[in-house]
Amino acid sequence: MALTNVLICGVGGQGVLLASEVLSEAALAAGHDVKKSEVHGMSQRGGSVVSNVRFGEEVKSPIICRGEADVLMGFERLEAVRWLDHLKPGQGVAVVNDLEIWPMTVSSGAFEYPADIEERLKRATKRYWLFNATKIAQEVGEPRAANIVLLGALSPALPLEEKHWREAIESQVKDKYVEVNLRAFAAGRAVCTG
Repeated sequence: MALTNVLICGVGGQGVLLASEVLSEAALAAGHDVKKSEVHGMSQRGGSVVSNVRFGEEVKSPIICRGEADVLMGFERLEAVRWLDHLKPGQGVAVVNDLEIWPMTVSSGAFEYPADIEERLKRATKRYWLFNATKIAQEVGEPRAANIVLLGALSPALPLEEKHWREAIESQVKDKYVEVNLRAFAAGRAVCTG
């Protein structure tokens, strides 16, 4: 069983940590060894949040080094570009929410938000999906479920069965939000398989 490396990045409050928990639980349900690491220093103030999830037969370290990520899931365009160097050159898959959240350096006028994000994604990999996960989450009835939409979109790129994803969502999401999150997952999955 090969090792699978998934790097999840975004901005505080977008649900990066829940997404990494759901992914970890799905991998565990499938019988994999799983290691996870998170950095969420200034997340409560809209800062960067990144989570490394690695699974396979035996995982010795939770950290994904540059050039080792099989999948990059970006909850925001600039955060995805910030971590593109971790994607396997020419082989990795990028699933990115087409959303801009300006960091303080851009809001203050010190820097400009890059206009060439899609071109950078194209240079990094031929296998990328840049789509509005936030809009899809709103359409299924829960704007905060963009993280689960993104998980659904990346799910075909991972060696996990749909039943494992369902079990993971049911175990990690409050009961009253399970159904809407399952709809969000299915809608995201349709983006990359439909």
